Amino acid sequence: MAAAASLSPEELLPKGGAGKAEELEDELEEEEEDDEELDETLAERLWGLTEMFPESVRSAAGATFDLSLTVAQKMYRAALWIGTTSFMILVLPVVFETEKLQMEQQQQLQQRQILLGPNTGLSGGMPGALPPLSGKI
Repeated sequence: MAAAASLSPEELLPKGGAGKAEELEDELEEEEEDDEELDETLAERLWGLTEMFPESVRSAAGATFDLSLTVAQKMYRAALWIGTTSFMILVLPVVFETEKLQMEQQQQLQQRQILLGPNTGLSGGMPGALPPLSGKI
């Protein structure tokens, strides 16, 4: 143990010593600087990667993308058309009938007010209901 303690740090380093360690640190710093200088987007990187594929593969991928985009657009339009027509066929008639019923009730209320006086329309109860019986039960 005494022999190991008497060795200097330069003797403990592998051959090439401190000079080699400094070179490695310099290379790492240069790589970090290079990484900082490259500010490319994801799209630029992907475009750069396309060069490693043959032209036939690139054109097939482009055609597949175009076809899938066209199909997606047509499906969206079809779904929109189905939704719109379903709403028109199923919901709008209910809305119109409800509005018609409300208009009829409003007209009956106005007729009662004209025939029986202004207070009758407010306290007359429900429109279309039978008048209360005057006899004892």
